[in-house]
Amino acid sequence: MAGIIGSALGAAGSIFGGIAASKAMRRVRKDLKSRREENKNWFDRRYNEDATQRGDAQRILTQTMDAIRSRNRALAGRQAVMGGTDAAAAAARETNAGALADATTKIAAGADARKDAIENKYRSTDASLRDALNGNSVKQADAIATAVKGVTDTAQKLPY
Repeated sequence: MAGIIGSALGAAGSIFGGIAASKAMRRVRKDLKSRREENKNWFDRRYNEDATQRGDAQRILTQTMDAIRSRNRALAGRQAVMGGTDAAAAAARETNAGALADATTKIAAGADARKDAIENKYRSTDASLRDALNGNSVKQADAIATAVKGVTDTAQKLPY
């Protein structure tokens, strides 16, 4: 009789342990899936940002525009005092437009590098989270196998 009770308790313990491990694994899986979703949202938000609207880009564009306005005022002053040709004014405007184009080109080049870095970080984080999810599934399968083995071992020990 004591052997039967001990076997039954062993089987119950195996089942309970398997259930508890399975619940814990489900919580971990839910957390990992949530983290993957957060990572995806972060990627979507950051990757699709307009590079020209970022603070650093706006600062560069503002500084460039301020420098252009300053040069234009200086040019207008020189022309008023010393005289000047329309060709000289057009050349200065062209130079100023080139400076703004250069600043915008640098921002775009920086945006490409930034996007590459964001994509690499996203992929790396996503891969580690997927690996963790796969590991979680393996652990859950092991916990179930251990519980089933415990019940099977107990059943084999029962006197018939």
